[in-house]
Amino acid sequence: MKPFSFLLIPILLYVVSSSCNSGTAGKITKPVADSTDSSNPSLTGSLNKADSIRYHDAVENYYETRLLKYGFNGGILVAKNGHIVFEDYHGYFNLRKKDPLDKHSAFHIASVSKTFTAMATLLLVQRGKLSLDDDVKKFFPGFPYDDVTVKALLSHRSGLPNYIYFMQKLGWNTKQYCSNEDVLSYLIKYHPPITSHANTHFEYCNTNYALLGLIIEKASGMSYADFLQQNIFTPLHMNDTYIFNITDSAKAMPSFDNRGRLERMNFLDCGFGDKNIYSTPEDLLKWDQALYSNKLFTKETLEAAYTPYSNEKPGIRNYGYGWRMNVYPDGKKVIYHNGWWHGNNAVFLRLIQDSATIIVLGNKYDRLIYKSKDMAKIFQPSEDMSDDEQENLGGK
Repeated sequence: MKPFSFLLIPILLYVVSSSCNSGTAGKITKPVADSTDSSNPSLTGSLNKADSIRYHDAVENYYETRLLKYGFNGGILVAKNGHIVFEDYHGYFNLRKKDPLDKHSAFHIASVSKTFTAMATLLLVQRGKLSLDDDVKKFFPGFPYDDVTVKALLSHRSGLPNYIYFMQKLGWNTKQYCSNEDVLSYLIKYHPPITSHANTHFEYCNTNYALLGLIIEKASGMSYADFLQQNIFTPLHMNDTYIFNITDSAKAMPSFDNRGRLERMNFLDCGFGDKNIYSTPEDLLKWDQALYSNKLFTKETLEAAYTPYSNEKPGIRNYGYGWRMNVYPDGKKVIYHNGWWHGNNAVFLRLIQDSATIIVLGNKYDRLIYKSKDMAKIFQPSEDMSDDEQENLGGK
């Protein structure tokens, strides 16, 4: 599609264009005129009208040719300096009911939830409620693994086995939902074997973040859900974001496989820390913008989160505390996390030196969503990132 009449009427700042495509809730595009928007101090900078239109057109072209063309069902938001340059919701909240998506539709963001768990943990460290060097045994008497610290959990260097696999192998009744406490109980009772010695090797593992969820509860004296609500979601006005529990089953967005068949809940669907946060593109932009300021976190806390800790393999890819990252020779960093659970796909990409944000969420399995990182080229010219480096923005 081409830009509409806002090109001819400079005073029009926002354009809402309806689409005739089947199953669309209507396109929302938001080119921003010359603006510093001083009324919103959370924005990371100004954005002039010409740049806004240029970014909008580039994103729209990618969206229509690489996502919509192949059956995308979800929401997309791309921002520069905190200003939304493109936003759209296409398809249905529930493919069976044909109820259209809108900006308040909360998607299961899967492992993007880990960014909240990590930063909540660091917030407690910042407040002196726990230490990165605390041994997990401090929180869980009987924990059978040695040298596993909070830091090792955050950076996926604990060597612990992944509960996604060992619970069923050790006899868990898959007709019953498995809680974080159940995961801990099985670790203590059965002591499933480690994958590596602690602090020697990076291995992405959901067990780490399930345990961090429990540690947040121990250190804060609050439930995981209440701590995040009171200390992150409410202060940032993330009004459409929540942590799923079984009582939310009726309201939560369902997910579907790539053929549109409903993905059923299973015994792993009631844990927290590693997944099960539901959110929207606009709320995730609020999260993104808060991470540029000291509203919640000190500069030192953010630097710790974005420091690479997985250094065994050469290359640009690494992991911090709850964040994947690409670290380039010139010092630039791309901070991101992807997510995948059942039919839910999520991409949350932050080009921090460029103050650009790419958020794509879907509830019908679509591996092309992970290719949305290619939009980084819009904000980082090709001479800054090679094709190989662009391709390495992947990961889940």
